[in-house]
Amino acid sequence: MHATPATGHPPLVTLVRHAHLPLLLVGANGAVLWGAAGRDLVVVAVVAVALSWTFVAERIAPYDRAWNIDRGDTGRDLAYAALNETLNAVSVIALPLLATRVTIVDLWPRELPFVIQVIAAVLVLDAGITFAHAVSHRIGWLWRFHAVHHSVSRFYGLNGLMKHPLHQAIEMTAGIAPLLLVGIPQPVAVALAGCVAIQLLVQHANIDYATGTLGEWLAVNAGHRLHHLRYPGEGDVNFGLFTLLWDRVMGTYRPASSTGELTSDDLGVAGQPHYPNGFRDQLAEPFRRTAPTS
Repeated sequence: MHATPATGHPPLVTLVRHAHLPLLLVGANGAVLWGAAGRDLVVVAVVAVALSWTFVAERIAPYDRAWNIDRGDTGRDLAYAALNETLNAVSVIALPLLATRVTIVDLWPRELPFVIQVIAAVLVLDAGITFAHAVSHRIGWLWRFHAVHHSVSRFYGLNGLMKHPLHQAIEMTAGIAPLLLVGIPQPVAVALAGCVAIQLLVQHANIDYATGTLGEWLAVNAGHRLHHLRYPGEGDVNFGLFTLLWDRVMGTYRPASSTGELTSDDLGVAGQPHYPNGFRDQLAEPFRRTAPTS
């Protein structure tokens, strides 16, 4: 392939770099919203297609080609993805029962267009998860569970679901509880679950995609890589899942341009260079000892 004079990248790489973010943020999320209106299997299919596309794009326009190479962690990460997505699906299915027991007053604005309802739900969820995430870096027992997510040695599409299921439950509870209290409808919750899955791909993909000024406000991969720095205190930034709005409020926003290129040497759990790598060992690790703070 010949490089384009303007960018120095081959045409296909340039296309992927500029098309990836709109494809997921607009295309995939738009399809999720359409599918959430009674077509739940469409939401599952959209997430599967988005994951497959992410794997392809990671090989066409990678941030770090070395991060595309399996390190004995792909099987583990697939196990996390299967476990955590199954738990997410169960929680969505159980939503009607939860709503009857948890909803205090039904204030949900059902008269608004569906897309506005979903955006509102995303912003509320984002606030809850951002604060729970930040607290997890400051409270020892929460950090022990969250450290699993920070133990990665490469940054790629499956990392977003590479979380201890108990910590995922804590974060999601912090985000979804306010929505349950005011009566979130199940179609909105289905759309929300799909948007979360898409966003985790956006946030962790090993793709050198273009963001422009959106990178200063949305929780894209360039800024989130800084959150995974292993140096004490350095990773206590950019906690948001969807946006960086609350990070700006908390003073934890850090622009991606504030550091140079990152490698695997920059990733990991502070003070634990030999953190367990296996699926079962990682599930048990938070119960074994007190992990150092982030």
